[in-house]
Order: sequence, then structure tokens, then C-alpha cells
Amino acid sequence: MLWTSRAAWTSHDVVGKLRRITSEKSIGHLGTLDPMATGVLPLLLGKYTRLAQYFSSAEKSYTGAIRFGFATDTYDAEGVADGPDRWPEVCAAMTRDRVLAAAARFHGEMEQMPPPYSAKKIAGTPAYKLARAGKPVELKTASVRIDSFEIGGLDGAEAAFAMTISAGGYVRSVAHELGQDLGCGAHLSALRRTRAGAFTIGEAHAFGELEALAGNAEGLECLCVHPRTLLPEMPSVTGDAMVLGRLRKWRAGQSAGVFRGRRW
Repeated sequence: MLWTSRAAWTSHDVVGKLRRITSEKSIGHLGTLDPMATGVLPLLLGKYTRLAQYFSSAEKSYTGAIRFGFATDTYDAEGVADGPDRWPEVCAAMTRDRVLAAAARFHGEMEQMPPPYSAKKIAGTPAYKLARAGKPVELKTASVRIDSFEIGGLDGAEAAFAMTISAGGYVRSVAHELGQDLGCGAHLSALRRTRAGAFTIGEAHAFGELEALAGNAEGLECLCVHPRTLLPEMPSVTGDAMVLGRLRKWRAGQSAGVFRGRRW
């Protein structure tokens, strides 16, 4: 198992590139990153893809920036503005204290409306496909939990922030709703995931490191998280060579319909 920082690619692109580097067909990621985002993207390889179910509820941490003055249809900088830039007319009244006061409600359990351009499915169809086709996008609110939302300095029309949010939560929606509350509109202008569950950006590997080791299975394995460090909350037993040999023999026998009812 390994994970990598990613930039300018979709999560699907990263999986495809890693397949070519490792020659491993079975690869999955633990939580899609928005196209404009960078940061931690945990990846599961081979037999470890079966562990994905244990990480689906892991919370995520982010840093980024929110741009005030106008909203976009995607709630981020890649979307189309829904009107003119109002920052020149609101900048005099937009102080950090005012932003902090508006941001205070984004904490704890709350209902959140996902962005229309998202992977949320409507009758089996991803919302973003309907939005791109100009069709109605009728999404429902979802329960999310925001453990922290810290606003940094206000630099012109942008405010830096750090956030920890539950799985399934959208940072873009927070930026959008914050702009609505302030009456000037806003969108997410930058986003970097710094943590996904137990996996942090300090332990992540840039994609160039992986490309340099293409075809070097031993070198790539050294970059992987050791399996014994995963899921520490689950019980485990370490066996010596003799015990493991007997376990393998018993398991093979069970698969063949042998050893039933025998003690070993």
C-alpha cells in the first residue's frame, strides 16, 4: 500500500498512471480529490484493495483559500461566475472579524447541500453529468461533521483556511455557503488535502518518486506503508513459521473440503 501527492490530475488519472508504473491492475484510492485540489491521495494495491471498506468513514483535513466577491456554478475556481465581481464594492466592509463571525456556524454536525457538479448520484447518474448536460440537478442535503474550521489572514479578496471535515463532506459547499451568508458570494480558490484518516502529507510521496522507480518492485515496496501499521484498532496475532505453515495447510484443506472436524 502506498499513497502519493497529486496535482492537475483526476484521481482516476493517478490510478491509471500508477498501474503503468507498478504493473499492478488492481488499484483503488481512498476518497476522490476534486480536479483542482492537490495533496494526499491514499492508494491501495493488489490484495489490499479489500481494506477500502475500513477507511470509507475516515475524516479529512485540508488547507486552502476562499475567494470572496462572486460564486461559481462549481463552487470553485474552475467554474463559471454567476455574476460580476462584487469585491470592489464590499471590500471596505469585509473584515477578518466579520468573516470569522460568519464562519462560526460551520462547526459540529450539520446538514450540507452537495455541489451540483459532484459525484453524488441522482437515480444512478452522477450529478455532474446532469449539470454538464444542462439538466436539472435535484440533490438532497447530507449530514456532515466539521471538527474544525479556522480562518487565517484576509489577503485582499482571499482568506486562508484550515478545515477538518467528515467523509462525504464538501469543502466547496462550505465556501459557497459562507459567501451566501456574507451576502457577497464566494468560491473555493485553492485546496490541498493534508490528511486522509491516518495518512498524512508528511508521509506522502510525490509522483516523480514513483516514476523514478518504475519496474523496480523492491524499491516501490519500500515506499509502501507496512501492512502491520494499518488498522491498529483491530486485533491481530503474530505467528512463527511453524504456526503459519499449519494455518496455510489448514486453510488449503478447508478449501479442498479436507480437515473438517479435525483439530490441529
